[in-house]
Order: sequence, then structure tokens, then C-alpha cells
Amino acid sequence: MLKTIHAAAEAGHTDDVLRFIAQGAGLNDRDTRGRTPLMAAVHGNKPVAARLLIEAGADVNIQDQRLDNMLLYASAEGLREMVKLAIKAGADTRLTNRFGGTALIPAADRGHVDIVGILLTCTDVDVNHINNLGWTALLEAVILGDGGTRHQQIVALLLQYGADPFIADRDGVTALAHARRNHYKEMERMLTQS
Repeated sequence: MLKTIHAAAEAGHTDDVLRFIAQGAGLNDRDTRGRTPLMAAVHGNKPVAARLLIEAGADVNIQDQRLDNMLLYASAEGLREMVKLAIKAGADTRLTNRFGGTALIPAADRGHVDIVGILLTCTDVDVNHINNLGWTALLEAVILGDGGTRHQQIVALLLQYGADPFIADRDGVTALAHARRNHYKEMERMLTQS
């Protein structure tokens, strides 16, 4: 038996999670890293524990010390089931991570095609949000991506859902110019046609 609801949630010990809930454990209490039990479940990639906590009333929007919350962390890490749970629970897509980015931006730069698709089709996420680095999801997909198939699919999705290819970075360089510089021919073709 684990000693805290956070430990039980992160380990996915649902019986212990249910016991803690029944005993009135604080669903939104924070551990030393500022994580709620729900965030501990997300870190452990334990969707059943996360669902139990959400059903019991856990707040999906609370951010930890790193400014991550369920949607932001799960999107960055490519945790599809967690992203879907967060959206179903009403996650606020306007909240931003420590870099000032929405959930869409790290999903795009890390090549999580399915997460990008879910965010664009199932939420009101701002496809043209600009983070603290001066980059949109489109710019990050080109600048931090590898130019391969996954990032090409992401660029196509972003353009399909309204990404503005003319938004430039702080140096005035557009996604098209970055694609040319990196010799990403397929991205260059897509961005030229948009």
C-alpha cells in the first residue's frame, strides 16, 4: 500500500487511488514538485487512475512548478489517451507552458502527428499562437523538426487548419525560408502552395 495519493496515482494503483478518494484525500493537493495527484498519474502515464481522479473532481487545468498541466504535458510527450481525457474534461487550451506555448506547439515540434490532429480537430486551440521564443507551431515544426514524414504531415495539418505561413520569427524569417535553408523540399513545396 502506497503512502500518498500522488504515489498511488503515478504507479497506477487504482485500488489505492479509490481508497484515498474515499478517505477524502485532497484531489488538488500538490506534492513537492507542485503536481496534483492527476499530474502524478499523467507523469506515470496511468490513464485509468487519471480518469478516476477526474471523475472524482480533480482539476485538469492546475499547473505544476514547471507550468505543465495535464493537456500541456501529455501533448508534449505524445500521450494520446491522456490528451483525449484532458479534452473531454474541459482542458483550457489557452493555458501555456514555461515557454509560453500552447499544447499544440510542443506536439508539433516533437512530431506527434496524432496529437496535433486531435488538438486541431477537437479543440479551439489557437493554431497561430506565438510563444516566448517568437515561434508558432508551424515555425517550430519546421525549425525543430527533422523535415521527415511526421513533420511534413504536421505542416500539412497546420496549414489545413489555418496556420499562417507568413508569420515570421523574431528575425523576420518565415517557415518557408527556414524550410529552404534546411533543404526540406516537401515542406517548401507545401508552404509555397499555401
